[in-house]
Amino acid sequence: MKNVNLPFIPLRNLTVLPGMTMQIDISRKKSIMATNKSMGQNQTIFLVTQIDHEVVDPDIDDLYKVGCIAKIKQVVKLPNKILRIQVEGQLKAELCDIEDRGDYCLANVAPFVSHFSKPDEVTNKAMVMALHELIKRYAIADLKMSRDLLSDWLAIKDANKLMEAILKDYPMDYTQRQVFLEVTDINEMYELLAKTMLEDCEAFAIREELAIKVKNRVDKNQREYILREQIGVLNEELDGKLVSEIDDFKQKIEALDAADYVKEKLFKELRRLKEVQGSSSEANVQRTYIENCLELPWNVQTVDNKDIFNARDILDEDHYGMKEIKERVLESLAVRNITTRSDAPIICLVGPPGTGKTSIARSVARALNKNYVRICLGGVRDEAEIRGHRKTYIGAMPGRIIDALVSAGSNNPLMLLDEIDKMSSDYKGDTQSALLEVLDSEQNTHFLDHYIEMPVDLSNVLFIATANDLSGISRPLLDRMEIIEVNSYTENEKLHIAKEHLIKKQIKKNGLMQKDVKFTDKAINKIITSYTREAGVRNLERQISKVCRKAVKKLYELGAFLEDGTRNKDVKEVIRVTDKNLEEFLGKEKYRREVKNKNSDIGIVRGLAWTAVGGDTLEIEVNTMPGKGELKLTGSMGDVMKESAMIALSYVRSITEKGKYKVDIDFFEKHNIHIHIPEGATPKDGPSAGVTLATGILSAVTGIKVFANLAMTGEITLRGKVLAIGGLKEKLLAAKAAKITKVLVPIDNEKDIEEFDEEILEGMEIVYVKNMLEVLDNSLDI
Repeated sequence: MKNVNLPFIPLRNLTVLPGMTMQIDISRKKSIMATNKSMGQNQTIFLVTQIDHEVVDPDIDDLYKVGCIAKIKQVVKLPNKILRIQVEGQLKAELCDIEDRGDYCLANVAPFVSHFSKPDEVTNKAMVMALHELIKRYAIADLKMSRDLLSDWLAIKDANKLMEAILKDYPMDYTQRQVFLEVTDINEMYELLAKTMLEDCEAFAIREELAIKVKNRVDKNQREYILREQIGVLNEELDGKLVSEIDDFKQKIEALDAADYVKEKLFKELRRLKEVQGSSSEANVQRTYIENCLELPWNVQTVDNKDIFNARDILDEDHYGMKEIKERVLESLAVRNITTRSDAPIICLVGPPGTGKTSIARSVARALNKNYVRICLGGVRDEAEIRGHRKTYIGAMPGRIIDALVSAGSNNPLMLLDEIDKMSSDYKGDTQSALLEVLDSEQNTHFLDHYIEMPVDLSNVLFIATANDLSGISRPLLDRMEIIEVNSYTENEKLHIAKEHLIKKQIKKNGLMQKDVKFTDKAINKIITSYTREAGVRNLERQISKVCRKAVKKLYELGAFLEDGTRNKDVKEVIRVTDKNLEEFLGKEKYRREVKNKNSDIGIVRGLAWTAVGGDTLEIEVNTMPGKGELKLTGSMGDVMKESAMIALSYVRSITEKGKYKVDIDFFEKHNIHIHIPEGATPKDGPSAGVTLATGILSAVTGIKVFANLAMTGEITLRGKVLAIGGLKEKLLAAKAAKITKVLVPIDNEKDIEEFDEEILEGMEIVYVKNMLEVLDNSLDI
């Protein structure tokens, strides 16, 4: 037949065969216009399937080469601009070309004379018999097949018509229909159809077989469930799985190195596990409890290293300074070697962040050859975190003490209780009270965890606690610990720590060798004074790490490393870090030390303060002005400091009525006094500013200057007695950094200064004062 031009519709996931009647929903504008064009002519349209259904505007390469010429029987308009058309396939045709007419597309197609070629009579009979046999097998396999359709197929005696009828109603994918549409040979058509029906029959058979297997498995599970409910025959029906688990637990309990009461308790729990359902939640609770108890090192101990000289060498190797802590550890070791007693002291290291409290504990563990385990208590507010949960609760678990023992693998580890001052309490209990039993040597021999429910001996554990501030620790808990203060480092100590530990550590950590980077002492001192402000060395280590990273980058640029990170043996570069080029590595200086005033002044006094990161100096300014006798306080003073200011004012008024500091009797009624501490955004509080405030007020009232090279610390009473203060080492270090040459200290603190190194006191005159009159004699320039 000759080629014809017809409007055409590209179909998605659908193939129409000759003789098929079906409904098609179309929404694309060109398809709708093609339909309208066809309805306006002879209602004939060409339908061809897209190869990729996601293509929106297909061209000839996106379409199969064979489609179907169809007759439009009915058009129905649906909402959302959708047309539903009913078509009847007429002839298959080959797509030759496409012409885009703008609103729609026209297809040039070549129709086929006949859909199938005609077989001879014998071949026709053989094909019909074979197809009828396959149809019967398919009907047996697919119970959903229509009986009327089966009868219609079996009544057809012409192979060509039979295959056409089967293809119209047989359930298959559109790609399969496209294959049948393109076949022209009757024998090939028969082979494809027979193969398809045979494969479907096999698939139905396999599906039936799988369904039977699934049913059998479900029946088996149901049977096992019923058997689990029958406790008497449980072990016989579950292939001995529970029996083997019970036997395994029994062997482990018998081999456990623990006291008799522990084994008796575990055997009792094991008998209870036998009686409960194997997969029940209660069985899982019992099983988990037994496993946790078996993991505990009841009588497992490591052998301590009793060599005092080895311990001294390790402690000196890991840390510079810290004489008191090292001596305390060596004393304990010496006493234990002589007495063979295992009473372990509870040591609490108190000091600012970054001073090495945690690392000294790790070194002590290494020196004594003890297993080391750390418990971080910061933010812990639930008592169950310490004592464990009751076993009856869902998700119950042992407390952190028991977990730490399991992790250590021995009952005599060194256990670090880190950040003990940062625990809190809420409605779930007081965590600090829960620690009382743990840290009391008279009670911790029988520590009772709520989950384990058996006494656990903690007397062999060496506890070391760390804290930044003792004010957050309750008095009963403090009473159970030996407090050792880890004070701020001097600049010289920081220099030695950096040279002996930090630089080596960071060079290795950043993949360098010791010969690659060289730090001068002046560079280290500049990092300490100009880039860090801290009591410890944590930020110092960060700055050294930053220098090392910059050094790695610089070595790359100089060709010391190849692209793959290996060293270039031909290039030997050394990065030298000096005080002159330090800004290239760390940028501009971050801190500038406050220094003493050049000249003495009226109403300006320098006090000393302790902070969480070390010591600092506070310049207190006092001024007077005409007024009504009011006292004004600014600079974010806390309540304690405000009370100190009022006490200081009362004392000054009491001594100005007579003596060498006498002023007019009505001066305080006619003048206001304003006290200010610069850096008003920083809160300030504490009980050691009384002498400074009183000196500043008296200087402002009398007009007498205060020496500029002077700093002082101490609290006063209304009668002028100077009281002792804390944090003296940090305060003296701050005074030294500010180039103060004379410091007034309460006489009650004389015993503290005797313990300080000469390095701290070098170049400073320490004057001990017992009352305010001595303070004024040493501070006012009369």
